Amino acid sequence: MILSGGPASVYEAGSPHPDPALWSGGIPILGICYGLHLMAEALGGEVVSFERKEFGPAVVSVIAQEGLFAGIEPEQSVWMSHGDSIERLPNGFRPTARTDSTPYAAVANPERKMHGIQFHPEVVHTKSGRDILRNFVVGIAGARQTWTAANFIASNVEEIRRRVDEHSRATGTDGKVLCALSGGVDSAVAATLVHRAVGDRLICVHVDNGMMRKNETELLQKTFDQLGVRVIVVDARDRFLRKLAGITDPEQKRHAIGNEFIRVFEEEAAKLGQIAFLTQGTLYPDVVESGGGTGTANIKSHHNVGGLPDDLQFKLIEPLRMLFKDEVRKVGLELGVPEAIVWRQPFPGPGLGIRIVGEVTAERLSILRAADAIAREELTAAGLDRDIWQCPVVLLAGVRSVGVQGDGRSYGHPIVLRPVSSEDAMTADWTRVPYDVLAKISTRITNEVPEVNRVVLDVTSKPPGTIEWE
Repeated sequence: MILSGGPASVYEAGSPHPDPALWSGGIPILGICYGLHLMAEALGGEVVSFERKEFGPAVVSVIAQEGLFAGIEPEQSVWMSHGDSIERLPNGFRPTARTDSTPYAAVANPERKMHGIQFHPEVVHTKSGRDILRNFVVGIAGARQTWTAANFIASNVEEIRRRVDEHSRATGTDGKVLCALSGGVDSAVAATLVHRAVGDRLICVHVDNGMMRKNETELLQKTFDQLGVRVIVVDARDRFLRKLAGITDPEQKRHAIGNEFIRVFEEEAAKLGQIAFLTQGTLYPDVVESGGGTGTANIKSHHNVGGLPDDLQFKLIEPLRMLFKDEVRKVGLELGVPEAIVWRQPFPGPGLGIRIVGEVTAERLSILRAADAIAREELTAAGLDRDIWQCPVVLLAGVRSVGVQGDGRSYGHPIVLRPVSSEDAMTADWTRVPYDVLAKISTRITNEVPEVNRVVLDVTSKPPGTIEWE
């Protein structure tokens, strides 16, 4: 079992604690940060407020190159995020790694198969984090590595087909399934997987909400024509803009977009006959950031999770709900989804609407769409598509700055470039794009998009920032 997350302090009133029986259950346990503090306190150690709070990069020195650190280099770059620390270890525990300020950066009781680490191995900033987690899951806990894309596809196809067929027989309906198709890799893979399960009973609906990237709808139609999947394109640009009029709060935007998406799907379903199921390309990071699960914080409501209306009439089919992006891409390739779709940069369901800081209008969307297309073209031309996880282009709609364009004064908007590198979107680091590529992007945007006179670069990691600005 892996314990992680939680509030700042295990000794705070109301802080979550597991059933005490966990500690005597004889199962392997890895406590990460708050999980380490829980374990130490429950087993007789002492956790105190840390005078030198650590938030950010640190270097740990491995004391024992065994257990969690088997095969790990003795000096490791890690990511710390804690305000408390262990003052006294429980009986039977010993330190296995330390930093200059944290003597118990990692601890272990090998006899009980209990291990704890103060830093976060799951983030991209911890160099050998995956190796540490693998050492626990496989080496200490003895789990077998049996997941493959092919096995995942086979089990989900069987389960989706069973679920739809049972409902069809029970209701006397023909088992049609609707799919919300955005054009990104997540919904594309979900649609292809469900199509393998139910065939022509799947009807994909692509809602052009006016917040798509340049030529998005055309690329999607061409791709799914080749895959033999039926796609209905709904032009809903005007109705979405009406719903977003006057809204500047990002959470309100996400909820407005999520609700309107569902209303469009309900209307399309009514035209197609009785349809009970809606397929979405929801991933695990969407669920976590939307506050899914006990004790998780609502970082931002993803339109397909926290943005769904309370009176949703559909039963959801979300085969990718427990996967990360890298796993989704493996499944997509196994399904035969074209690489041009599989390796596209992720694009949020609310589209360019949450890349405009401020009210969403047709004019602002046009400005951002043009700037976004230029950035993507130049990153592709530089061969950086596989190096950059995602590069949101953000319009600061409520900000203007003075510039000089031609022989006159300009007063235009700034555009923000947000290139990031990641593996699972849960954590990310800003990508060091070559200066000559950045210069070309900036020059083209300021030359070709008249309303923009300044291009800036976001060099914030996640955490503390999220990948998208809103």
